[in-house]
Amino acid sequence: MVKINPSIKLDDRSLYLRRLVIEAIDGGGRGHIGSSMSLIEILRVLYDDIMTFDSSNPNLITRDRFVLSKGHGCVALYAILADKGFFNKSLLKSFCHDEAFLGGHPERGKVPGVEASTGSLGHGLSIGLGMALAARIKKQRHRVFIVLGDGELNEGSVWESAMSAGKHGVDNLTVIVDYNKMQSYGETRTVQELEPLTEKWQAFNFSVSQVDGHDTKQLKNQLSCLPIDTGKPNAIICHTVKGKGVKFAENNPYWHHKSRLSPKQIESLFDELGGRNAKDLS
Repeated sequence: MVKINPSIKLDDRSLYLRRLVIEAIDGGGRGHIGSSMSLIEILRVLYDDIMTFDSSNPNLITRDRFVLSKGHGCVALYAILADKGFFNKSLLKSFCHDEAFLGGHPERGKVPGVEASTGSLGHGLSIGLGMALAARIKKQRHRVFIVLGDGELNEGSVWESAMSAGKHGVDNLTVIVDYNKMQSYGETRTVQELEPLTEKWQAFNFSVSQVDGHDTKQLKNQLSCLPIDTGKPNAIICHTVKGKGVKFAENNPYWHHKSRLSPKQIESLFDELGGRNAKDLS
């Protein structure tokens, strides 16, 4: 099993994207902090280095498709979409406000760049499989990336979709598991053990690799070499830390979701990430 390298420090871009998350959390007064922080490097590499898209034309036919199946981690997605120009970064502060379009779960048709409405866990892979099969039928070359939470793998619909994906050999489909090993109220191994996780995906005819989900070099190297095997869907297990970047929130289920954050708590979050007024890397 791949282990997370604790000596790898978050660089300025990773800290900057996390500060955008906290700006949204500050604006909305609540949000899934732990679940968003474990996603940052995965989303960063996908949008910085891997996927084809045009923020000025979100419906570009040749774009790659991305579905955040663990929709409660949406603040991380909003941060990268704002950073890439799908909407103005100032709108992050309207997160969860009445009449605002940035809700507590992502909605297709409201948020530019969001491909599917998610949040009811276990549905994203089914949606992504449909997208991948449609691309094959239409002889289109775009790829489909789905991020699943590890706790989400408790849902039977995930494995129904996996069985179908394996049958159809959709190698334009990549499942990325945010394996932070924590669920909303405890460790996955206590709630529902997932191991042997690699062998589970392989049993459904997926080609599988494992990476440190906070090591951007590992992520880029692996995501640049898809499909892993021609004729098989891909599963990349990303070993991550829930709450990564905020020491007091790391591996702490108390920070899975927070509401009614005090100004002092918000400033503590910013301080962990370089300070509220750190350099804007837009």
